[in-house]
Amino acid sequence: MHVLLVEDDLAEARLTCEAFREVDVKHVLHHVTNGERATQYLRHQNGYEKEPSPNIVLLDLNLPGMNGREVLRDIKTDPILHSIPVIVVSNSRSREDIDEVYRLHGNGYLIKPADFDDFVLMVRSLADFWLRRVQLPGLMT
Repeated sequence: MHVLLVEDDLAEARLTCEAFREVDVKHVLHHVTNGERATQYLRHQNGYEKEPSPNIVLLDLNLPGMNGREVLRDIKTDPILHSIPVIVVSNSRSREDIDEVYRLHGNGYLIKPADFDDFVLMVRSLADFWLRRVQLPGLMT
């Protein structure tokens, strides 16, 4: 399983990597730091030509430049990429943010816990459902 993490905060990206190491599931975590790189990665452009297509995208909302909402809209309106599950993982508890993610056809919205143990539990639950239980579509490219 290939997971694309789109997260500009390097400390939070490291935390996510550590949490995934705690989870007993076979995966490869790929990390990009902004929305432009995410779309290039997904389309195998600008240095990402040999990267595998992700089975799932974990997306932060508040990215510099092209924000997470724009990335989500781009993925879900692309006929090749639209079936990749996109889970937003954000610090925002805003009802407007949550509603907008689902209006844009996001597959889930998780609020980042402040405590590392709770963060690992969230990642474990996410991995158990999305990487073990759910039957995902085949790779599109």
